[in-house]
Amino acid sequence: MGAAYFYHLTRRPLEAVLPQLLDRALAAGWRIAVRGANARRLALLDDALWREPADGFLPHGLQGGPHDDRQPILLTNDPGPHPDRQCLICIEGAPFTPEEVAGAERVCVIFDGGDADALRKARLQWSDLVRAGGSATYWSEESGKWEKKSER
Repeated sequence: MGAAYFYHLTRRPLEAVLPQLLDRALAAGWRIAVRGANARRLALLDDALWREPADGFLPHGLQGGPHDDRQPILLTNDPGPHPDRQCLICIEGAPFTPEEVAGAERVCVIFDGGDADALRKARLQWSDLVRAGGSATYWSEESGKWEKKSER
């Protein structure tokens, strides 16, 4: 059974944190789906990932391309399951299910602590997952480095 890691952004934007998480997931040998709620925002992330990290390359594609099934990282706003992906990263309140958490190696939920709606949605997702018997870990970068603050 997988686990959901909730990443509370308080110091850096998504564009700074996402490449690090993607790099670690790739190093673990996982194929990744980055699920967003907004196609325009995903297109902006697609562009940003071509530029970062400056010292490396994150092989990825925006869903709808000719080789989606071959992309190690697929940016998508499709709420459907991605059974060929071991890691699901949800941004901007994109939904996930307890079944997806159970079937994946890891589900990451990244949310902006400066956005009251994002914070409320992440809390609701946490509660729903824990109530369904899923495993959840809360990480905060408040101190300047990632620290585990809670685990259920």
